[in-house]
Amino acid sequence: MSNYVIIVAGGSGSRMKSAVPKQFLLLNGLPVLMHTINAFYHCQTTPQIIVVLPGDSHDYWERLCQTHQFEIPHELVDGGETRFHSVKAGLASIEGDDAIVAVHDAVRPLITCDIIDESFECAALYGNAIVAIKSRDSVRQIKDNRSVNLVRDEIYLIQTPQTFQVAQLKEAYLQIYQSYFTDDASVVEQTGVNINLIGGSYQNIKITYPEDIAIAEFLLKQKSHSL
Repeated sequence: MSNYVIIVAGGSGSRMKSAVPKQFLLLNGLPVLMHTINAFYHCQTTPQIIVVLPGDSHDYWERLCQTHQFEIPHELVDGGETRFHSVKAGLASIEGDDAIVAVHDAVRPLITCDIIDESFECAALYGNAIVAIKSRDSVRQIKDNRSVNLVRDEIYLIQTPQTFQVAQLKEAYLQIYQSYFTDDASVVEQTGVNINLIGGSYQNIKITYPEDIAIAEFLLKQKSHSL
C-alpha cells in the first residue's frame, strides 16, 4: 500500500499583513512550506509528497528551492478556487485506490513525525484519522442572539494532518462543493462515514497572524535544543 501527503499551500498573506503568502515567509531562515515538507519527508511513513500551490506561484517556489538548495522530491499541482478544489486537484494526481493519503496545511510546520506516523497507521486500520486537541478554554456559542455555554470536555479543536484511505476520500470529493466544507473531515462526514479523532499537539500551530511566526521560531529553537 502506498502513502501520500497532499500539502495544501493556497493561503495568502492578508491576515499576516504581508505581501508574501504565509507559506513562503521565512521561519528560522527557511520558508514555512519547506519546514512542513521536511517533517513528512523524515517520518517513518515516508509518503510521496504532493504540494498544491496556486499556478502563478510555481515559478516563485522553484526559485526559492534553488536559493535554499532544497532538493526533497515533491510533485507540484495547481491549486483551485477553494481549499476543497485544491485538495481535489491533489487527489487527481494519485492513481488507484489502494493507498493512504494525508492532507495537511502547508502552514503547520511544527507537526511531529510521531503524529504523522500514527495518523497513517490509524487510517489504515479504521478508514480515517483526524488530528485534534481538547479545548483548553471555556467555549460559548451564539445561538438566537444569546451566548450558550458548551461543555468544554466535549469540544475538540481540529488540526491537520487529516488522513484517509484514498478510496474513501476520493468518493467524498465527488460531491458538489458546499460552503460548510471547512476541512476534509467535513467533506467525508457528509457521505455518512464516521470520523475518528486522534491526539494532536498544542504546538502544532497554524501560521496565520504575525505573532505566530515568533511563536513558531521559539518552539523550533526549543525543539533543536532538546535533541
